[in-house]
Amino acid sequence: MPKVKLRRCKVRWLKADGDPCWRVERALEEMVIQYEVIGESYLEGRRSEVERLTGQRHLPVIEFEDGTVYREDSSKMAARIRAGTLFEGREGG
Repeated sequence: MPKVKLRRCKVRWLKADGDPCWRVERALEEMVIQYEVIGESYLEGRRSEVERLTGQRHLPVIEFEDGTVYREDSSKMAARIRAGTLFEGREGG
């Protein structure tokens, strides 16, 4: 299975159900999907790379090996991961 990059805030110690970054990271862990964490600033104004990739500054963002990205509401992202469709339509998926 391909490895993804998870762009999330640097506050990794916060593992609360309401935290969108943790919600997605936990789903990746539960589904045993290999991922690399790219720590982004907690401040939206300092997320220029996220904006370059997605056109907005919200986290979390999943970046695939081919350079494409996936971003929507974290609950929907986690549901897609758990449904096993994260890589749907992608080579190796």
